[in-house]
Amino acid sequence: MNYCKVFLKPKKEESLLRFHPWVFSGAIQSIDGQPKEGDLVEVYGFGKQFLGIGHYQIGSITVRILSFSQVDIDAAFWEERVRRAYQMRQALHLVKANNNNTYRLIYGEGDNLPGLVVDIYAHTAVMQAHSVGMHYARFAIAEALKAVLGDSLQNIYYKSETTLPFKANLDNEDGYLYGNSGDNIAIENELKFFVDWQKGQKTGFFVDQRENRKLLEYYSKDRSVLNMFCYTGGFSCYAMRGGAKLVHSVDSSAKAISLTNKNIEMNFGEDLRHKSFAEDAFKFLEKMENSYDLIILDPPAFAKHRSVLRNALQGYRKLNEVAFRKIKSGGILFTFSCSQVVSKDDFRLAVFSAAAATGRCVRILHQLTQPADHPVNIYHPEGEYLKGLVLYVE
Repeated sequence: MNYCKVFLKPKKEESLLRFHPWVFSGAIQSIDGQPKEGDLVEVYGFGKQFLGIGHYQIGSITVRILSFSQVDIDAAFWEERVRRAYQMRQALHLVKANNNNTYRLIYGEGDNLPGLVVDIYAHTAVMQAHSVGMHYARFAIAEALKAVLGDSLQNIYYKSETTLPFKANLDNEDGYLYGNSGDNIAIENELKFFVDWQKGQKTGFFVDQRENRKLLEYYSKDRSVLNMFCYTGGFSCYAMRGGAKLVHSVDSSAKAISLTNKNIEMNFGEDLRHKSFAEDAFKFLEKMENSYDLIILDPPAFAKHRSVLRNALQGYRKLNEVAFRKIKSGGILFTFSCSQVVSKDDFRLAVFSAAAATGRCVRILHQLTQPADHPVNIYHPEGEYLKGLVLYVE
């Protein structure tokens, strides 16, 4: 097949020779042909050395490399990539129908499929495209998912309205590519959760906090727990199972609070230890009493673009400072950032500045990140986005 060819400026091929999967617009010398957004293109060095094949897109990241070898991007290609991703999740012992059927099957560059995310919830795969090329390939990817997962897969839901580049004018609508089941209960570490993949955030659940929720369970016994930005109550359920004295869940979304309450009731019945509040997080923290000795701060991304990084860091500092002031002596703070443009060092500095402003003695117990089903491609360090600290506050 003849593809348009992208030629790089001198010395701009070095990152691709190190297998970094992005070609930036500033690295391009010329383009042979007129590729449309989402087309497959071949990338060549200044000396016409083949470097890779990938999806073309208008913007700063112009090409996302699918393969550094000259291969056909066909049904066999998609099936092989999906199968490799699935085999890794099997090796991680995440594919366990009885006590865990919730995991990330495909994590973009981490699985050599840049621009694609697929989460598994029991018998449903929720697919999310972050590039036009992956949007166009969605039906081929769906066939690959069916071929690899077999009878365990009953539904494929495509959810990309909020993740595709808005300038592409694709008029995309979310919906089922396969099946149409209403069964939306998934199991994570023997806990059950309702997953709203049609209207919920991301793919319907934050799979990336699974291991951090388990750690929180360990620390919850006999503590008074406050779960800020609770969304559907994942941390709250683990705290309840861990033996917390009380668990309070806070989110500005009334719908999220409703799902939290449903998840608590499904796992623990009418347990009076739990209360929920549909309120703004900052206002709740400011007015609350000093009654909690375990607080979780897991806010949505404060910065999705580098242009707002400074404001985001101020937000993290302000949020953590209030928590440091209000938490009981001997309390434990789980604090996170899921903003990709916020580095580990930036986040840590914001939290440290917040601690210093309160004058309290704070020690690091754990440094947290995303779980193994969100693998970071060693050649693409940008894939590490989740940062977390577990802090002991005297």
